[in-house]
Amino acid sequence: MLKLKILKKDTIWQRLKKQSQKSGQPFFVLAPMEAVTDTVFRRVIIRAGRPDLFFTEFTNAEGWNSTAGNHVVGRRLKYKSEEKPLIAQIWSSSPKAITKMSKDLKKLGFDGIDLNMGCPVKSATKHSSGSALILNPELAGQMIQAAKKGGLPVSVKTRLGYSKVNEWKVWLKFLLEQDIVALTVHARTKKEMSKVPAHLDLFPQIVKLKNQVAPKTLIIANGDIMNKSQGIELAKKSKVDGIMIGRGVFQNIFCFNSEFNPESSGESKAELLRMLNYHLDLFEEELKVHPEKRFDPLKRFFKIYVRGFDGASDLRVQLMESKNLKEVRRILKANT
Repeated sequence: MLKLKILKKDTIWQRLKKQSQKSGQPFFVLAPMEAVTDTVFRRVIIRAGRPDLFFTEFTNAEGWNSTAGNHVVGRRLKYKSEEKPLIAQIWSSSPKAITKMSKDLKKLGFDGIDLNMGCPVKSATKHSSGSALILNPELAGQMIQAAKKGGLPVSVKTRLGYSKVNEWKVWLKFLLEQDIVALTVHARTKKEMSKVPAHLDLFPQIVKLKNQVAPKTLIIANGDIMNKSQGIELAKKSKVDGIMIGRGVFQNIFCFNSEFNPESSGESKAELLRMLNYHLDLFEEELKVHPEKRFDPLKRFFKIYVRGFDGASDLRVQLMESKNLKEVRRILKANT
C-alpha cells in the first residue's frame, strides 16, 4: 500500500519538539475527554494554567459528514482563537469519511488531526472504531493514510493492546511504521479499561522501539499522570516527548500550573469557586449561541471545583440538586 509522507513544513509537533529540546522538559497536553474538554472547559484550563496543546472531544466522521448530524456534531469542533494550538480528534471505521472530514478540518484551521484508536466504550468498538482497530491493523493503516489526504499532520492515540499488555510490541510497531507525527499511548489495554494502574514502566521500552522504527515520531505518555511534576519525572526516566493529562484535572484544575497549588497557598475555597464562577460565565455565554445546550451535563464539573475545603461536601450536594444556572449562582453566593 502506497503511504503518504508526513508533511515537511514546520508543524505544531515540530515546534513542540524544539521547545522541549530547549527547555529540557516534555510538552504537556490536555487529554480529549468525552463531554468534558469542549471549548468552555479548554478556556477554563487556560486560566488555571494552560498546557502546550489541546485536543477536541473525539468527533465521529460520519456524523460530521451527514447533513442531519453536522450541526450537533459540529459543536464539538467549535473553538476560540486562544485555544490554539488545537488538534481535532476524530474517529470512524470509514476511510472515505475520514478523508472528507480531514479536508474540512484543514479549512477550519485546526493544527492537526488525531485518530482515536483507543476508546474502549461500546458505542465506538461496535462500529469497528476506537480500540476495535487494534484487532484490525489493515483498516487502521487505511484510516491513517486517508487522514493524511486532508493535508494536516496526523497523529494517533491508542492503548497498549486489546486484551493483553504484551500486544504493544506488535501493535505500536505497526503504528510507528505508518509515518505518523505523534503517537499517544494510554498505558492500559482495552480490556483493562481504567480498572488497573497504568503500566507506565513500559515507556522506556516503547521509546526504544520508536527510536528503532520511527525516530521522528513523538511519543506521548498517558494514563494515571496526575500533575506536571509527575509528568516531568516520568519523562526523565522514559525519555518520552510529551505528557498527556486527563483525569488529573478532576483532582486539581491547576495541574498544568506547577507554580500554583490552591491548598498550599491557603486560598483553596476562594480560588476554586472563582474558577467555577468563570466556568459558569463561559457556559452562559455558550447558551446564548446554543440555547439547546442542556444544564444537567454541567453538574459533572462541580466536583472539580468543590473539593478540599471545609463544607465542600455539603456544598456539592446542594449544587447537584440544583435545576438551573440561576439556582447554582444563588447557592454559590450564599456560600461565599
